[in-house]
Amino acid sequence: MKALEFESRIRDTTRIAVPNEVAQEIPAGASVRVIALLESDEDEVWRQAGIEAFAAAYADEDSVYEELLNGSSSR
Repeated sequence: MKALEFESRIRDTTRIAVPNEVAQEIPAGASVRVIALLESDEDEVWRQAGIEAFAAAYADEDSVYEELLNGSSSR
């Protein structure tokens, strides 16, 4: 299965605009599966909760990895 991703707007209650470069990738008569992902205010709530959960699990001892990445070794 080949996936083509693009952003669009609903033109009216029955049409989704497909960009020309994406439409050219779809052979005439091909069967397609369409999944509509709608952004909502809840998305930001979940994103912020994820950031907070990650930050809460961070410990001072984890800074050793930052030192390794940044090349500031104490050796």
